[in-house]
Amino acid sequence: MDETASSPSPRKEELLERAYQYALSRGLADMSLRPLAAAIGSSPRVLLFLFGSKDGLVRALLARARADELALLEQARATVGADLTAAVRATWQWLAAEPARPLLTLWAEAYARSLAEPGGPWSGFARQTVEDWLAVLAAAQSAEHRGGMAGSADRTLALAVLRGALLDLLATGAAGRITAAIHRYLRLTSMDGKADGATPPPLCMLCR
Repeated sequence: MDETASSPSPRKEELLERAYQYALSRGLADMSLRPLAAAIGSSPRVLLFLFGSKDGLVRALLARARADELALLEQARATVGADLTAAVRATWQWLAAEPARPLLTLWAEAYARSLAEPGGPWSGFARQTVEDWLAVLAAAQSAEHRGGMAGSADRTLALAVLRGALLDLLATGAAGRITAAIHRYLRLTSMDGKADGATPPPLCMLCR
């Protein structure tokens, strides 16, 4: 066997992709190497050789999920340019779409496990994903605004609303109700309020 645990190989990438699809459909909490290996056409011995340990495989799967998540978040943001309101709307459109549900369910599981088991393979995932999402939202702000306290508060508030809405969606599936709440939030806190002929408050109403 010419594969090594320290350097990527086509076989390792293939098995990681198969394991990732397995995790998207079944989650990570009760993942056991034997049924996983059988499902993806491998063996526990090969998986341990390639990834070092079960924890090593979990970390690789979380990194794979994070790469997907960041790519899709960036894709949503890139369609709107420097406009935080539009970025929140576009991000929610992706979050609420049915095809994203398996990835986001996996994200929620990893986020919770990272908080509950900070010493496990999930270590740092929750903090990292917060930083990831804030960076994407910051890129949707003007250079002048993103560097100030108001800019930081605006994107933190936007993230809190998106994350809370996402957890509600994963728990209830009530996409219509939650989407209406997101749109109301944007009308109340953004330039969308101009539709009423009123002077709208800033996105962060607390940052005056």
